Amino acid sequence: MTFLQPFLHYAGHLLAPFAIAWLLWRERWKQAGLLVLAANLIDLDHLLADPVFDPDRCSIGFHPLHGWEAALVYCALLAVPRWWVRALALGCLWHLGVDAMDCGMQRWRM
Repeated sequence: MTFLQPFLHYAGHLLAPFAIAWLLWRERWKQAGLLVLAANLIDLDHLLADPVFDPDRCSIGFHPLHGWEAALVYCALLAVPRWWVRALALGCLWHLGVDAMDCGMQRWRM
């Protein structure tokens, strides 16, 4: 279990964006993959926390760009008729999903 959680977390943040892009924007999957990957920049809100990194802290609901209000904004951005805005929005939602999975795994291991 100790290896599985970080593997799934980092694979979800770093590899899955390109798989998502390949599935949804096959003709420009490299560009889309980089945009979905760039959505990981929402983790900059971790810099507002003290301490910045706490391995036992769940990001969902704690950091401002990881809350339900932010998720509503990301969902609304899916309606924008530009593929690159949708790629960023989907990347943010995917990021929240990966972090939520990580939170669930943290609770399970405790």
